[in-house]
Amino acid sequence: MDDLELSGYMSSGARHLVKDALRASLSDPRELLFLLRFRRSLKRSERRRKDLEDAGTHVPVFLISSITGSCNLFCRGCYARANGTCGRPIKAELSVGDWSSVFRQAEGLGIPFNILAGGEPMMRMEVVLAAAGMRDTVFPVFTNGTLIGEKEVSLFKKHRNLVPVLSLEGGRERTDARRGPGTYDTVTEVMGRLRSGHVFYGLSVTVTKENQSEVLSDGFLETVAGLGCGILFLIEFVPTDRSVAHLAPDAESRKVFDARLAEIRRRKGRMRIMAFPGDERYMGGCIGAGRGFFHINPYGDAEACPASPHSDVNLMNSTLEEVLSSPLFAEIRKRGMMEGDHAGGCALAEREAEISALLGSVGRDRM
Repeated sequence: MDDLELSGYMSSGARHLVKDALRASLSDPRELLFLLRFRRSLKRSERRRKDLEDAGTHVPVFLISSITGSCNLFCRGCYARANGTCGRPIKAELSVGDWSSVFRQAEGLGIPFNILAGGEPMMRMEVVLAAAGMRDTVFPVFTNGTLIGEKEVSLFKKHRNLVPVLSLEGGRERTDARRGPGTYDTVTEVMGRLRSGHVFYGLSVTVTKENQSEVLSDGFLETVAGLGCGILFLIEFVPTDRSVAHLAPDAESRKVFDARLAEIRRRKGRMRIMAFPGDERYMGGCIGAGRGFFHINPYGDAEACPASPHSDVNLMNSTLEEVLSSPLFAEIRKRGMMEGDHAGGCALAEREAEISALLGSVGRDRM
């Protein structure tokens, strides 16, 4: 699948996602009104991307913006802490003005979805508020959920383009084992408040060999659907070192996972389920490095993927459109580094040494 075909595939997926959300929001006039408006802006952004594609610039459908390296939790096996994105600030983070510029540029290029991540994005509420003002962009806010109180629920209710995506690892035992005692109860309480406030929200689950069966069990799925979850992201675990590599799903566990997921999807319940990298098989491999998304870290470095912290360009001295022509991204795609099977949840994470060497050969802008 080439870049143009991928763009069409992902655009079609985005339209279906909005269609599903519309169907689920018929009883909520405010959500329905927002989705109808966003469906129109989605068509405009698709036309903008096509115009740029025709002019020789491929624009992805998604951007991932890690707006802070700070986090209030210390989750076991966190790749963001392992690669230095989280918890170990190396320089000043982008200002709220810098991020506002990034958001405006992305919207102007026709990028309809901008994922806010971290660290913990709710620790930089001034940036989240800046995102709220970008009415033609949907910002899934990937948060651990522990900092969402009534004030934050009201914010999400008022600004429907901010979509909270909370994190669980399965039930109470597994969630608390990875994220800390009491986390499960805190997050499920927040889920209840979001449901009561008629806020569309999602869940993100890191899938390992240990929790795979649990998070695809009828009991877990019925519990989270009953608490109002509208979309479930199943993200394969990215091993950060050899001591946790055994947790990454292998070929056999993936086979079981895929069969179970296909069975669940055939039921066509109201909760949409998206799996990564499993669903990448339909997209010609990994969609990082600008194919379907790229990542901006808290300091403005543009990276192929959050799990591959290498960059040859920084947003402090480049425009977002210039980033799309990153020599590093181009070489990663050209050399087929995103194709084929891999042991962990990220094809690029496995090629750490290759990409590090490649970075040296393509050069790096002065920061």
